[in-house]
Amino acid sequence: MAPPPPDTSKIDRYNSYIRRVNTAKIMAASSKLLFRATLLTTLVLILIFTLNYPPLGAGRSHSSSSSSHRSLISTTLYGDENSGAAWEKQVRNSAAPRRSRGMSVLVTGAAGFVGTHCSLALKKRGDGVVGLDNFNSYYDPSLKRDRQGLLARHEIFVVDGDINDGPLLVKLFDVAAFTHVLHLAAQAGVRYAMKNPQSYVASNIAGLVNLFEVAGKLVNPQPAIVWASSSSVYGLNTENPFSEADRTDQPASLYAATKKAGEEIAHTYNHIYGLSITGLRFFTVYGPWGRPDMAYFSFTKDILNGKPITVFQGQDGVEVARDFTFVDDVVKGCLGALDTAERSTGSGGKKRGPAQLRVYNLGNTSPVPVTRLVSILEGLLGVKAKKNVVKMPRNGDVPFTHANVTLAAHDFGYRPTTDLSAGLRKFVKWYVGYYGIKAPAKAGGSKQ
Repeated sequence: MAPPPPDTSKIDRYNSYIRRVNTAKIMAASSKLLFRATLLTTLVLILIFTLNYPPLGAGRSHSSSSSSHRSLISTTLYGDENSGAAWEKQVRNSAAPRRSRGMSVLVTGAAGFVGTHCSLALKKRGDGVVGLDNFNSYYDPSLKRDRQGLLARHEIFVVDGDINDGPLLVKLFDVAAFTHVLHLAAQAGVRYAMKNPQSYVASNIAGLVNLFEVAGKLVNPQPAIVWASSSSVYGLNTENPFSEADRTDQPASLYAATKKAGEEIAHTYNHIYGLSITGLRFFTVYGPWGRPDMAYFSFTKDILNGKPITVFQGQDGVEVARDFTFVDDVVKGCLGALDTAERSTGSGGKKRGPAQLRVYNLGNTSPVPVTRLVSILEGLLGVKAKKNVVKMPRNGDVPFTHANVTLAAHDFGYRPTTDLSAGLRKFVKWYVGYYGIKAPAKAGGSKQ
């Protein structure tokens, strides 16, 4: 009798089980591989998005991180204009002092109004100067580019970059041994803060912290820092004139609040890292190459174009007055603060001893009603202004500023000498020349 056929059911079940096990292992391995690939792709996409796009709510031109992100991604993928032997040579040559015991100064916001004038004054007396500016579009960047051209003609190199770009700051300090920093880069303007508050936090707070971080922890020897605060910190203070000892804990605008925060941050980095820091509270600076958003500048433009100007009046009917300070006087104050700044005392991110911490008013000590400003401009331009007098809106502006400069006069001989009429004459002469406008002889020699 033939043997019974073999029972293949067990073998088939075993083989089926093995196939299922192997399939499960393959699927599991594939899932892990797919998960890792997906995770990696997601991280890469997040990184690219973060590098290329500013935070939500921040304007493109005013984003503090956009320049840093742009710098990092361009360095990685495409190369960087702020690098290379030629670039380093420009920085070193511009930073080299031409006088005995001269300073080497990094001026942030160098293509700005005050930054341009200070850079020229430093270079003229033989100090080394390198500028840094991000050329944002808060106002017409072409004016900043023209200032950059003016600086270039005086052999001052301005780096196109942002103070929030930490690697760029480190690179600058690696290339040139800056003894001082004149930090003027900031988001200015009281009213604009209501439209784009993030730009003020990004520039006036985050940018200041980034500079202090680099200077305090990564640079050896540390530079002495002089930076621009503002008379706006006095806010709702009613003491008159404003003194450095007065209250500054009632800011009337976000701009003022960021400058007040900057003063507190300066105290922190001075206390922890031994940075020598001097804050300067500017009072309504005006003059040639000024800012188009300032009243005297926009008034001049509108008067010449036959457009009405808006003149604010205090809520209680009093005239709005400002301690208008001519830019040449402010420059003298900035250089005086730099000249008397003591060395920082930190090293390797550690404080080695007490360090200098100061704050000063830089004003003209003679408040002038805005209506008087308009009258002077009318006389210089030979045109009667069309005025709309309205109540000052509650947008952060204050009706009155008046500087007590006794402390600055004592410590570095600050004495403003330019009255408003003389200062506006110089401004109008520059304005009609820069914009090619025919104006009366009173404007500084131009013909009708």
